[in-house]
Amino acid sequence: MPTPSYAHGASDVPLLGETIIQNLRQTARRVPDHEALVVPHQRYRATYREFWDQVNAASRGLLSRGVRKGDRVGIWAPNRYEWVLIQYATAGIGAILVNINPAYRAHELEYALQQSGTSLLIHARGFRSADYAALVREVRSRCPELRATLTLEDDWTPLMEAAERVSSETLAEREAALQFDDPINIQYTSGTTGFPKGATLSHHNILNNGFFIGEAVRYSEQDRVCIPVPFYHCFGMVLGNLACTTHGACIVVPGEAYDPASVLSTVQDERCTSLYGVPTMFIGELDHPNFKRFDLGSLRTGIMAGSPCPVEVMKRVQNEMRMTEVTIAYGMTETSPVSTQSHTDDPLEKRVTTVGAPHPHIEIKVVDPDTGRLVPRGTPGEFCTRGYSVMLGYWNNDAATHEAIDAARWMHTGDLAVMDDDGYLNIVGRIKDMVIRGGENVYPREVEEFLYSHPAVSDVQVIGVPDEKYGEEIMAWIKRRPGAQVTGDELRDFCRGRIASYKIPRYWKFVDGFPMTVTGKVQKFKMRELAVQELGLEKAAAVQTA
Repeated sequence: MPTPSYAHGASDVPLLGETIIQNLRQTARRVPDHEALVVPHQRYRATYREFWDQVNAASRGLLSRGVRKGDRVGIWAPNRYEWVLIQYATAGIGAILVNINPAYRAHELEYALQQSGTSLLIHARGFRSADYAALVREVRSRCPELRATLTLEDDWTPLMEAAERVSSETLAEREAALQFDDPINIQYTSGTTGFPKGATLSHHNILNNGFFIGEAVRYSEQDRVCIPVPFYHCFGMVLGNLACTTHGACIVVPGEAYDPASVLSTVQDERCTSLYGVPTMFIGELDHPNFKRFDLGSLRTGIMAGSPCPVEVMKRVQNEMRMTEVTIAYGMTETSPVSTQSHTDDPLEKRVTTVGAPHPHIEIKVVDPDTGRLVPRGTPGEFCTRGYSVMLGYWNNDAATHEAIDAARWMHTGDLAVMDDDGYLNIVGRIKDMVIRGGENVYPREVEEFLYSHPAVSDVQVIGVPDEKYGEEIMAWIKRRPGAQVTGDELRDFCRGRIASYKIPRYWKFVDGFPMTVTGKVQKFKMRELAVQELGLEKAAAVQTA
C-alpha cells in the first residue's frame, strides 16, 4: 500500500505559552546590552534595554490616547523603527494591530479601516508618490469608527512624551489581563479575487512561528538579520522581527523599501549574518552591476520565501553570496505564516529542490482537491496544514473562514504540492494557476525551473492563456540576464527534446519585470489579462469563461 502524503513535525521543544510582551521582557533581561534594532536610514540604534524602554513608553503613550484592549490600531507606513515599536507596544496593551499595505490608495485604505473597525490610525506623511495624509483626509468621513489619527513625523515625540501621564502600574494591570490566545494582529490578504480578507492572528500564532523560524536558522544574540521585506507582511514582522527578538538577534533595516544596492551595502556595513528576501530580491542583488564589489563575507544564513524559489537562484545565493546555510520557507498569512522550512543542515538537494519539512508541532497533508482524500506520496494535490499556527479566522467573515478551514481545523491553502518519501514538500503551483492544455496538466513551476537553466534567463514566469483548440496554451515571460540576448525561437529549440512537447511555451514575452505586489509576489492574473489583450485572445477567453 503506498505511503499517504501526511507528515507531522514532532518536536521535544515545547510551544511558548506566553504573550509577545512577556517573551520580549525575558530577552531584554537576558541580553540587555546587545543591539536589538538598527535602522541606518533613520540613524537609529537601540540595545535590547533601550528597545524595551521605548516599547514601554509607546505602550503607555497609547494608553494615554485611550486605546483599550481589543481596539484596532492601524499602522500605515514603510519600514521604519517606529513600525517595530508599535508592533510590540500594541501587543503589550492587548490592542489589535491592523497592518495596512504601503501600496494602498484611497479605496483600499477605506475598505481596510471600515472592515476592521480601526479606531486609531498611525501613519507616515506619505511614501513614494502617495500623500498618505491627504488620502486619510479623503476617506475619514466614511470611516465612522476612526476616532483619531497620528502622523509619525509630527506626533511621534508627543506620543512618547505622553507616557509620563500613565503609570507603570496601569500598564502592568493591562498586561496582566492579556491571554496568549487573544487576537493581536489583522493582516489583509492580497485580494486577487474579491475584497481582501483580514486574517486574524493571536500572540500564540505569531510568537511561536517566529520562535521556531529562528530555531530553524539557528539564531542567537550573535546574529544580525538584514530585513528588506516589508513589515506590514508576515515575512517582515514574524520571520523578521519575532524570529529575532525571541533569540536576542538584531533586526537590521536597510531602507524604507527594497533597493538592491542598499541591501548589499547594509549587509556589508552592519556585518549581517542573515539576509531575507523573495526570489526577485535575491535576483536583483545578484544581478546588480556592482555586486562583486560588496563584502558579504559575514553572511551565514537567511530565508528565501514569499513565492516559489527557483533552484538555480537558490544555488547562486549559496555559491555567490556565500549563504551556505540559507533556507527556504513556505507558508501563507493565514498560517502565521510558515508551515514548512528547510534546515541549515539539510542535504543540498533538499534545500534547493523543496520547501522543507513540516515545522515543529505542525501537521501537513496533500489531498485530492476534488475529493479531499489523501493522495500517495509523489502525487500532486492540494496542500493542507493544521496546528497552533492556523489563524483564529477572517475578521468579521465567518463564511470565508469556514470555506478555508474545515471542521477538523485543516487550513486549505489552494496550493498544489507533492510530498516526497522523506516528508519534504515541493510546491508545484496554485490550483487556479495550473494549465490544462488539451487535457494535459501542466504545472508552471516545472517549466519555469527548466527555463531557469538557460544561461541567458535571469527570471521567468509561466502562465496559461486561453486557446480555442487546446483550451489553454503556455506562455513564458522572460527577463534576460544583463547583457544577454536570446529569442523565443532559441528558447523553444532549447526546450525541444528536453521537456515534453505539450509543456513547451507557444508564446514568449521579454520583459524587464513582472506585475507584483509590494511583498514581491508575482501577480499572474494580471499577466494573463495583459496577455489576452496583447495577443488578441479575447474571443478564446470568452469561450473558456462561458
